[in-house]
Amino acid sequence: MTDYRIALIPGDGIGGEVMDAAWPVLQTLADRHGFGLDGEWLPWSCEYYLKHNEMMPADGVEQLRRFDGIYLGAVGLPATVPDHVSLRGLLLAIRQGLDLSVNERPHRLLAGVTGPLRTAEPFDILCVRENTEGEYSGAGGRVHHGGDREVAVETSIFTRVGVERVLRYGFEQARRRRCKLASVTKSNAQRHSMVFWDEITREVAKDYPDVEVTAYHVDAIAARMITHPQSLDVVVASNLFGDILTDIGAAIQGGLGFAASANINPRGTGPGMFEPVHGSAPDIMGRGLANPLATLWAGALMLRHLGETAAADALLAAIEQVTAAGQGTPDMGGELSTQALAEAVRAAL
Repeated sequence: MTDYRIALIPGDGIGGEVMDAAWPVLQTLADRHGFGLDGEWLPWSCEYYLKHNEMMPADGVEQLRRFDGIYLGAVGLPATVPDHVSLRGLLLAIRQGLDLSVNERPHRLLAGVTGPLRTAEPFDILCVRENTEGEYSGAGGRVHHGGDREVAVETSIFTRVGVERVLRYGFEQARRRRCKLASVTKSNAQRHSMVFWDEITREVAKDYPDVEVTAYHVDAIAARMITHPQSLDVVVASNLFGDILTDIGAAIQGGLGFAASANINPRGTGPGMFEPVHGSAPDIMGRGLANPLATLWAGALMLRHLGETAAADALLAAIEQVTAAGQGTPDMGGELSTQALAEAVRAAL
């Protein structure tokens, strides 16, 4: 029997609630499919920061290399720790430290879920976001603080290696799906980085003649995701553009309570990190209102990444059995608590 070591990082706000609800479901799956999940809970969070002046230990990334996967709840409590401190101290530090260069987010309506769009046509979009450089590289600085001559410079870093590897990953996924890829830039306004991205897209596309490639400006594809989402298959974008577009994807699939993500290193070195993208939601923390389905879906992404495809498929099928029956938390129009909805999925297994 294969045993997987999983780092469990509940983080902040509702992160602990959705993790407490989802983890037993994954353990049930492991028992039924003949593999082991050995979880180790790590207290890295804003609370940890207030005690230690750091979001995780200095050797936190090295500690994580010992695991097969990282399962994360949420990061951030802006009332106590500024978001740029918590985000860069934990989430971005892990992504960059482990070179998790691809952020993958699926967007589709689950059975029984009604989204905000009037279109009756189903959509199934896979967003592939560059995850370690681009607009979130952190390069830049500020001078003349507080004065009328204060200057802030934020520099986007795009490397040929970084752009090519995320595009190739997107092309490979498109080849496994419907052989359509949308590459997102704003090259009419950003004449260096985005023209660079467009050029590399055309170069890489030559190796995938079976994949239909369409280049979109980010504003145009944002509109298309709302008006014609069924026309899109795999969408590849830079760090910032991918961040924004996946929030649109979450909205059209019913809300952030359904939005799951995988942070992975396509070379397969080191663990991937799997998380819901709804954030810490401090306004509802401790009330049992949080939707655990995004966390469960992220768990399915983790299982698939580990090679446990049957278990991942079983979990998604159980989730859809529950949503098709109209069961849900208040954000879904239901009355179940966080724990109760997760238990319904566990029962559906």
